[in-house]
This record gives sequence, structure tokens and C-alpha cells, in this order.
Amino acid sequence: MTECAVILAGGQANRMGGGDKGRLMLGDHSLIHRVIERITLQVDAVVLNANGDLSRFDDLRLPVVADSIPDYAGPLAGILAGMDWAAEQGHEWLISVAADTPSFPLDMVERLSESDSPVVLAATPDPERGRIPQPTFGRWQVALRHDLRAALNDGVRKIRQWTLAKGETLVMFEEADFFNINTPEDLAWAEQHLT
Repeated sequence: MTECAVILAGGQANRMGGGDKGRLMLGDHSLIHRVIERITLQVDAVVLNANGDLSRFDDLRLPVVADSIPDYAGPLAGILAGMDWAAEQGHEWLISVAADTPSFPLDMVERLSESDSPVVLAATPDPERGRIPQPTFGRWQVALRHDLRAALNDGVRKIRQWTLAKGETLVMFEEADFFNINTPEDLAWAEQHLT
């Protein structure tokens, strides 16, 4: 393993009533602990992206970086924060995962790393729409961070708007692998099916 990863936990969790969605309990463990367990099996180094009082994550014993773009610019800003951290650590590639998706594949990093494209995203099949990208789950060439910073400063907020311009590659996974928890109903479903 020579990869590093950022766990994206910088959102506002509006559909869950606010707060740190990753701290929600799923069975005996929080979502973020489940994500940490899965990603640390696949990479050498992990950083958490969050906003606000970063000391609230001290118990996780991970480095924590905030968005450098103000006003909650979305997951792209978290990816940029991860890229900047990865560059400081000497890494050429960054894996991104979301803090609210506790069952992503244990071979995800290996499969994303099979492509040498500068941007590789996980995707899932949909019988009606074809391939559905899972844009918070990807592999990013750290050298793109300057371009990403410029795009964010120009107002780009949608991950796909930027990744399509960079010639993204999609790697197919199963739909259930990327079930994310956005609402109380999602959490209830996950309690019954993922624990």
C-alpha cells in the first residue's frame, strides 16, 4: 500500500438535523468508526476533513484538516483539503471516502488504483440510467490540486462538473456497496440490513 485517504466529514448533515453525521451509531459503532476501520485496511495514511471545532475529533487519533475554501463549498473543498495534506506528506495520489457510507468495498482502493487516469471514480449500475458515479469515492492525482483550487475559487461546486473536465474514469462496483446514510429512514434501514 502506498495510498493515503481523506474521509469527507465536512458536510452540514441538514437532512439529519445537523451535527456530525459520522458520529451516528450503527449497531455498536459510529458510522465514522466503521469507515475508519474499512479505509485503514486499504491505505497507509488517513486524514479526516471536517469543519468547525476540529478538536471534537481528537478521540479518533487522526489528523484533521478543514476546508481552505470558505462557506461550506461541499465535498470538492474536502477533496482539495485532502490533496493539500497528501502533498505535504509526499503522496502522489489521494483516495476519498464519505463518512456516511459505512460499507464501501474492502477492495475499493485496489480496484480504483488499476487505472492510471488522473481522476478515477467508483460507479454503480442502474438499469435505467446506466452507470451512476459515486463521486465522493475516488482516486485523485494530487498534482491536480492547483487546478481544483482554481475551479473552486471560480465557483465550481459539483464534483462531476470538475471530474468530467479532467477525463474521469469510472470503475464499476455493486450498488449496495455505496449505501449512504442521509436521513433517519436511511439509518433505520441500515440498522436492519448492515449490522
